[in-house]
Parts: sequence; C-alpha cells; structure tokens
Amino acid sequence: MSDRSTFFRAPSLVAQIIIGLLAGIVLALAWPQGAQAVGLLGTIFVSALKAVAPVLVLVLVTASIANHRQGQKTHIRAILLLYVIGTLAAALVGVLASYLFPSTLILKTPAGAGMSAPGGIGEVLRTLLMQVVDNPVNALTHANYIGLLAWAIGLGLALRHAGDGTRALVGDLSAAITWIVRMVIRLAPLGVFGIVASLLAESGLGALKNYLHVLCVLVGAMLFMAFVGNPLIVAVVTRRNPYPLVLRCLRESGITAFFTRSSAANIPVNMELCRKLGLHEETYSVAIPLGATINMAGAAITISVLTLAAVNTLGIAVDLPTALLLSVVAAIGACGASGVPGGSLLLIPLACGLFGISNDVAMQVVAVGFIVGVVQDSAETALNSSTDVVFVAAAEQARGRG
Repeated sequence: MSDRSTFFRAPSLVAQIIIGLLAGIVLALAWPQGAQAVGLLGTIFVSALKAVAPVLVLVLVTASIANHRQGQKTHIRAILLLYVIGTLAAALVGVLASYLFPSTLILKTPAGAGMSAPGGIGEVLRTLLMQVVDNPVNALTHANYIGLLAWAIGLGLALRHAGDGTRALVGDLSAAITWIVRMVIRLAPLGVFGIVASLLAESGLGALKNYLHVLCVLVGAMLFMAFVGNPLIVAVVTRRNPYPLVLRCLRESGITAFFTRSSAANIPVNMELCRKLGLHEETYSVAIPLGATINMAGAAITISVLTLAAVNTLGIAVDLPTALLLSVVAAIGACGASGVPGGSLLLIPLACGLFGISNDVAMQVVAVGFIVGVVQDSAETALNSSTDVVFVAAAEQARGRG
C-alpha cells in the first residue's frame, strides 16, 4: 500500500513547473491557436502575483523588523556587517554581469507603459524621494514598492516598542500573508504553461534563447560570487586561504540547499555544520536563522539581473550612478525577500520602480523569473544558505585572530 501511495504522490513544484514548461512548448508547436487561448492561464497567474506582492512587501518587512531581538551578547555585529557587504557585493556582481552580457526579454508593453526613461541620477533620486513620501494607501493601490518599503521600515521600528501581543499579531499576519503567497505560487505550473504556450505561439522558438541567455547570466553571476566574491571577502577578513572553508560550506550546505530550495529548511543543516566547524553555539544559534532571513546574495543577483534585462528590453539608458543605486536597492530588497520558493522574484518591481517601469511590465518580468526559476531558484538558495555559514565562520576566525 505504501509503495502505491509513493507511486501516485504528486510531483514537486519544480517538477510540475518543468512539466508545464514542456507542455507549453508542445502545445505551441502542435496547435498555435489553442496555445494563444491558454495564455489566459498566464494572465491569471501574473494578476494574482500583482495582487499579493505589495501586501507581502509591507507586512513581511514590518514583521521582520518589529520582531528582531535585541540585547543578546552574541558578537553578532561583525557577522551582520559581513551579511550586508556580501549582499551588496552580489548586487554589484549582478549589475556588472548585466553590463558585460546584456539580456533582453519578450514583454507585452502597452502604449507608453514603462517607457519613461530617467534623465540621469538626479531625476532617479527625485523620483525615489517622491515614492518614499507617498501615503501607504496610495502606495498599496498603485504598487509603489519604494513607498511600501519605507512605510514597512518605519512601522517595524515603531512596533519594536510595542507589547509582545502586538508584535506576535504582526508576526502571525506575516505568516498568513506568506501562506497566501505559497498558494499563489502553487499556480506557477499552470501560469508557466500558459505564458510559454502563448509566447511561443506568437514569437516562435527564438523566445527560448532569451530565457536561456538570462539563465546563464544569473547562474554565472552566482557561481562567480560563490567561487570568487565570497572567498575574497573571507580572505580580507581572516587573512587566511578561504577556499577550504568556502568549498566545505558549498559541499555540505550548498548542495542540500540546491535541492530543498529553502534557506529556512536548510537551517538545521547549517547549524550542524557550524557545530562540526567548532563555532560558538551562542553565536551561530542566532546568526544562522538571521542569515536565512537577511543574507541574500543570490536574491540580490536575481533582482539586479532581471531588472536590467527589463531596462534593456525597454531601451532605457542607465548611467553609472543609477546602476550603483540599483545595487543598493537590490541589496535592500533582497533582505526583504520572502522565505517561499521564488520569493526574491516578488521584489523585482521594487527595483523596476527606479526606472519608471510600470507594475504591469514588472510583473511580466516576475513571470519570466518563474520560468527560469527551475534552475535559478535552486542556485540562488545554494548561494544564500552556504554563505550564511561562510560568514559566521569567517567572523569567528577573525575574532580568534584578533
């Protein structure tokens, strides 16, 4: 009986997305008219993402800040600094990769949508400032992610002084919104099926080249960060050869995270690895769960690369100061990424807002992210989770050396 139940067990979400992707390709080749009709499934999926993403950003970041614990003597400050430096460096790597290997996407842009190219860093900063001071109701209504992020930070800081019951309520609300997001993401196989089928029916198999190029840029940037960026940071901090530590973390943490696709689910693996490395339990017991929430190098790369792919597609010129500002916004957005698979994709509209790209267009980019996410999300999680242990161990080694 157990063998039969195992045989009929539903495939994983990744397997379902792959099935939806292949089915969309087959339908587009065999019956183009029908492929265009099932494009409605992709439209519904994108609309559901548009509905839930603004609320997710507001509630998730608010709850994360409001429930952050203070006052523990865990020598956590140096580890937090490494988390910030690593995430910002990853965002810069993503921007550099996008400049060296520019990507474009096939997007359906309504007349005038997303085509307001900024005149320079001055105009970008002015737009950014006006978005920050937007009122929360308008920010939710018009999906102003910059404004939502500002309100979330403000509310989170204020609620840190609230009672335990209030902060628990905010945490429960965050969990509820995350559950809704999980339900929406369960629709990804159908959404990918509809998007791929209708897109290939209209544009042909050439559209797959765009997806493959974007995926190569994403994974290449993550591999560079894992084997070059992180080792450089560790070498500067510890004055030691970083590769024994980095390679062990990739082997014992990164491989597991690649298949679980969840930094939160990989916390026990990282805790055990820290114990094997002989690190202080009072430090890693706090730093590892915190890193699973805010140390998001892979997410920063995903946000910056896909945002610049949209920018290139729309023909928006980006100067160096604006690219650096994008790196900062991508790093901040990555720290607020949801813990669900594909959660970092929902922060892409936050970065797209810097360039005046409409929410309708930005959500199409998110949908593209789910298509390449079959590989991208696994690589992203492997980088995120293994880096948690790398930086905790590096901080410990630096303190021991000091």
